[in-house]
Amino acid sequence: MPLTQKETALLKDLTDAEKLCIAKYSKHAASAVDVQLKDLFNKFAAEEQRHLDLLQEIEKGNTPAIPTTPAAQPSFSATYTGENDNKKNDCFLCQDLLTAEKHASHLYDTCVFEFTQNGFRDVLNHIQTEEQHHGKSIYDYMKTNSMYS
Repeated sequence: MPLTQKETALLKDLTDAEKLCIAKYSKHAASAVDVQLKDLFNKFAAEEQRHLDLLQEIEKGNTPAIPTTPAAQPSFSATYTGENDNKKNDCFLCQDLLTAEKHASHLYDTCVFEFTQNGFRDVLNHIQTEEQHHGKSIYDYMKTNSMYS
């Protein structure tokens, strides 16, 4: 069954959001000071690329298989105690990406309700769950380093 005009437009929005997330995670990984944060951002850049690949399959009319391996929630040790320029830099990067994840999750939420095919909705719901895990990981990093109030 071909995509509706609305689904096609929503898929374009999702694709654009994923491309932006890939670019931001890659750029912010290069700018992050803390190695834990660099690793987290690089990991999420790769996961966002996988999301984009899934969306491109949907665009072709294919229902991609949902990955079955659950992503492990990373744990963090505190890197920053007190205020300094490195902490401010990494905090800014986290705030920017947490905002991007909130936006992406909202887009997926809308699309889960708007797509007509169950298989597509299942894939979009899976991606949304992963986006929420990304946001939770960023929040956990910020909380561990006293960056979130």
